[in-house]
Amino acid sequence: MGTNAPAQTTRSETAPLVFLTLAAFLLNTSEFVPIGLLTDIAATFSLTESGAGLMISIYAWAVAALSLPLMIAASRMPPKRLILMVLAVFCAGQVGTAVAPTFELLVAARLVVAAAHAVFWSVASPYAVRVAAPEHASRAMSMIVTGTSVAMIFGLPLGRALGLALGWRMTFIVVGAVTLAVGLGLALTFPSLPAGEPFTLRRLPELGSNRALLGVYLLTILYATGYYVAYSYIEPFLAQIAGMSDDLITVVLSVFGVAGLAGSWLFARFFDAHRRVYLRTTMIGLALALLLLAPAAPWAAAAIGICVIWGACSTSFNAGAQAEVIRVTNEEQSAVAMSIFSGLFNVGIGGGSIIGGVVCDTLGVGSIGLIGGIVAVAGALWCALVLGRLLSTHNGAN
Repeated sequence: MGTNAPAQTTRSETAPLVFLTLAAFLLNTSEFVPIGLLTDIAATFSLTESGAGLMISIYAWAVAALSLPLMIAASRMPPKRLILMVLAVFCAGQVGTAVAPTFELLVAARLVVAAAHAVFWSVASPYAVRVAAPEHASRAMSMIVTGTSVAMIFGLPLGRALGLALGWRMTFIVVGAVTLAVGLGLALTFPSLPAGEPFTLRRLPELGSNRALLGVYLLTILYATGYYVAYSYIEPFLAQIAGMSDDLITVVLSVFGVAGLAGSWLFARFFDAHRRVYLRTTMIGLALALLLLAPAAPWAAAAIGICVIWGACSTSFNAGAQAEVIRVTNEEQSAVAMSIFSGLFNVGIGGGSIIGGVVCDTLGVGSIGLIGGIVAVAGALWCALVLGRLLSTHNGAN
């Protein structure tokens, strides 16, 4: 009987983790899809691409604003009930997005989705760790991160292809329908865990005095801002500057996700032994990819190569930064710290999208890589000159 127990434990862990990963896939697919369908959405409402891009910024800033207060409000709720409620709200937002007759109502529906997003990404990793046995905690977290990469490999390109074939509204209807199935799977497999310690605002001053944590937060804002200056407008860039067809653009967008899987493997293989060097390398990689984006545009192979570096650095940074947030905080602080991390990442997304829109309207879409690259260079300098020292003094030089 003792020899069978570990296998049973593994099976009981796997099912809810798979459904949590699928939920992560759906949340990120819904977040990314408007980027791949930006031109069509803009045309539906007679907007410019930068005008439609405001939807991306508003979504991101809503996540940033809602992450901490919604997490505090929901902290007394048992995990299973909270996850199912989040998916129900998310599903309602997909329906609202699909049927919105005006751009204003489309934005309102996306705000509903943003509320679900804010709570989900505050609890996804902590819940995954609680579901898994202690020896499988890192595997559980990597599964959640993989959901993001798979969304970029399959979710964004498939959603874009579906939107191009049947109209962009159909993409959100399909996401909502699949969410119902995933919610049913979680209802059947997710364990009835007790609610954790309620979050309170009294913990915030403790986090504010953690210089290493604040350093990671600043790096996160710089990274997300630089990244999304360019990524928010990657579809019109590839069409107008690189001269790619719709089919090739879909392939290139999927490359980000494939490269992200490689980034997940690199994180698991190298991060623990080379934490500070690893974070610095992801920032340098992003800066180089963005600065070379326009020069590489005339050659499809070169542009795809840039996207490989870009995608691998994205997943690597996201996993590494989350690992550092958890590393430099104690168990009681980590959930609040992760909620703030998610909010600040979305501050960067929203700011990057706004800056990218201004660049498109003034310098032209061909300059998004240059401006995003300058922000990423600032992040690389911060990481190399300041953050490495803060992390070393906080956790020891490893």
